[in-house]
Amino acid sequence: MKLAILGTGFIVKEGALPALKEVPDVDVVAIFARPASRGKAEELSVAYDIPKVYTDYEELLADAEIDFVYVALINSVHYEYTKKALLAGKNVIVEKPFASAAREVQELKNLAVSRTLYVFEAVTIHYLPNFAAIRENLPRLGKIKAVVANYSQYSSRYDKYLQGEVLPAFDPKRSGGALYDINIYNLNFIIGLFGKPESLTYTANLGFNGIDTSGMVNMKYPDFFALAIGAKDTESPGYITIQGEKGYIKVIDKPNELRSFEISLRGSGVTTHYELNRYSHRMVHEFQEFARIYAAGDYETMKRGLEVSVAVLETAETARRQVGIVFPGDAE
Repeated sequence: MKLAILGTGFIVKEGALPALKEVPDVDVVAIFARPASRGKAEELSVAYDIPKVYTDYEELLADAEIDFVYVALINSVHYEYTKKALLAGKNVIVEKPFASAAREVQELKNLAVSRTLYVFEAVTIHYLPNFAAIRENLPRLGKIKAVVANYSQYSSRYDKYLQGEVLPAFDPKRSGGALYDINIYNLNFIIGLFGKPESLTYTANLGFNGIDTSGMVNMKYPDFFALAIGAKDTESPGYITIQGEKGYIKVIDKPNELRSFEISLRGSGVTTHYELNRYSHRMVHEFQEFARIYAAGDYETMKRGLEVSVAVLETAETARRQVGIVFPGDAE
């Protein structure tokens, strides 16, 4: 896999590039930045031995050596940059959230499939061994009755927001907010295991510009409810609980990392602890899996991942529209 990275922000500097050092099957051959950020891209190219630096996206897409692009730009441009890459015949890894609107995700899915190109949404939890083990152990809990996921982390940008400075994380024009950032992991966890809910209600704390600084999505399934709590204006320990008639599973960490979990079956008197992830950096597993799927031509697995992406964005869009949040990708 010959990969070009789009962006120079935190997720690139502290996330993708350090993780990719542990993934020999992915070769980072280029990095892209806006002209004003070329210096940052050049610094990263030196630090990580990336041979090419681009500030013109069309030139990058014309580079025959590149077969994948990794879209790690602000949320509101995920759709645009992914679509251009697909039309240029490139495969894509796009950071969460996939896009601003569900129709955009569906369009990109259809475009990729029509051209037999690979598109992955970079949501780490789906590729972690702990997540696979949780899925495998669900039947042991019996009939599921309740699921609660809480990912609340005070944003380093929230203080500036309170002073009236709106950065992308809190800007509806750039598809920001708690739901599409931090709570999207909770939705991916729940929908990844149980599918799309029958109905939902979103309750949110809205800031002065109408963005959700925190909120909870209450989802109804045929036999149970699920609650996804995400906050960027407060903090608390992250956790997930799945409660069944025969026992429970508890994730004892942030939902985006799933570093460990435990299972307790009613009446057993035993709680079993699991730590199955093999790497300290949460993004290593997903890049390894993207490379494996691509090398193996495992197109069906890629398509199943896209179905989850569509369901998550449909859920997120329904939720934000309930509280009046409008994104650039919304249909007129």
